[in-house]
Amino acid sequence: MANADSRVKAAGQPGVDLLVVGGGVMGLWTAVFAARDGLSVRLVDRRAIGAGASGGVLGALMPHVPDRWNAKKAFQFAALVSLEAEIAELEAETGLSAGYRRSGRFIPLVKPHNRDIALGQVRDALSVWSTPDRTFAFEVLDTAPVAGWPAEAAMAHGLVHDHLAARLAPRSLLAALRTSLDRLPNVTIVEGTGLETIEPATGLARFDDGTRLSFGHCVLAAGVETFGLLASLNPPLAKPVGAAVKGQAALLKAAVDPALPVIFADGLYIVPHENGLVAIGSTSENSFADPLATDALLDALIDKARRMAPALADAPVVERWAGLRPKAIGREPMVGRHPDHVNISLMTGGFKVSFGMAHALARQVLDEIKGGTLDVPPSFTVAAHLEEAGRD
Repeated sequence: MANADSRVKAAGQPGVDLLVVGGGVMGLWTAVFAARDGLSVRLVDRRAIGAGASGGVLGALMPHVPDRWNAKKAFQFAALVSLEAEIAELEAETGLSAGYRRSGRFIPLVKPHNRDIALGQVRDALSVWSTPDRTFAFEVLDTAPVAGWPAEAAMAHGLVHDHLAARLAPRSLLAALRTSLDRLPNVTIVEGTGLETIEPATGLARFDDGTRLSFGHCVLAAGVETFGLLASLNPPLAKPVGAAVKGQAALLKAAVDPALPVIFADGLYIVPHENGLVAIGSTSENSFADPLATDALLDALIDKARRMAPALADAPVVERWAGLRPKAIGREPMVGRHPDHVNISLMTGGFKVSFGMAHALARQVLDEIKGGTLDVPPSFTVAAHLEEAGRD
C-alpha cells in the first residue's frame, strides 16, 4: 500500500490506504485491525452497519467436531480460542459488552451409533482440542446436568457436552466494533452509499452517490453483494462463485439461565443469551421469494425448539428475523488477494462460521496486504474458489 499516495495524486481524487466495502463482521474486524496499524481506512456500506446477515440474532460459535482433523478444523479451533482474548480487549477499549460467553454446547444423541461415534470423538478431542495451557473437554453424558435442557425424549442415548463452543450477541459485537472505529481519527464510516464500480488498474472506486475515491488497497467484505462485485473482476466462469442462502431465526423471552450451553440438534440451534433472551435458528433456504420475510418455516423451527427445550414451551417470541448469508462455492470462506488484481482482497463467504473466524481471517488478509503470507487453509483462498467455479 506504499503507492497509495501516487495513485491519489494521479487520479486527482481523495484517497485512503484501505477501502473496506461492507459493514458486517468481516469488514468491521478488517477495518479495526487496519486502523490500529495506523492505516487510513474508509468503510462503506450500501445500507448500514450490520444491515446484512451479521445483524441477526443467533450468535452461536460452534466448532467442528474433533474427528478426521484437517487444516480447516485446526484453523477454526485456533480462531475460536483466540476470539475470547480479542473480545476482552475490545470490551475493555470500548466499555461495551459483546455478550460473549464460553457456555459450551449440548448435542443430543438419538441413536446408538451416534453415541459410539461420540465416544471416539472424546479421544480425538484430547489430542486436537488443546492449547499449551488448556484442553477443551468433549464429554459423553448419560443425562443432562439440567433437567429439560434438552428434553429427555430427545436424548435416548445420552448427549455430548462440548466445552469449546461459545456464543455472543451479534448486534452487541457489531456495536463494539463500530464504537472502536468511531474512536479512531484515521477512520471514516459511510453508510447508505454503495460501491458501483471498481478499477483495480487505477485504484479508483466509484460510488452510487456520484463520489469517487482512490485507494491503496480494497477489501470486498460486503457479504452476498460481494459475489456481484466480483463479476467485473473475474474472467468468465462456468459456475457462480457464490450464492445467497436465506436464514430465518427468532428471539424468545424466557427465564433461562444465560450460562446454559447452546443446544444443537439436527440443524436446530437454541442459544441462551443475557437478559432472559433465547435465540432460535436457523433455516437454510436456497430458494425463496422474499429474502427478508419470515414464514411458516420459522414457525416450524420455533415449535421444534419448544419440544426440544420444555423451558421454552410458553416463551413469547419477541423478534422474528430473516436475512441472506453468503455461501461461496464449496461452503468455505473466500479470503485473501484476488489472483488477478494485487490491490483487491476478499473477506466473504463465511456462511455460518463468520462470527467465530472473522477476526482471524482479517488478520491474515491484512498480513498478506502488508507483504506477508496468507496463512489459511488452501481451500479458503480466492484462487481455489475461482478454480472450483471453473474458468472458461
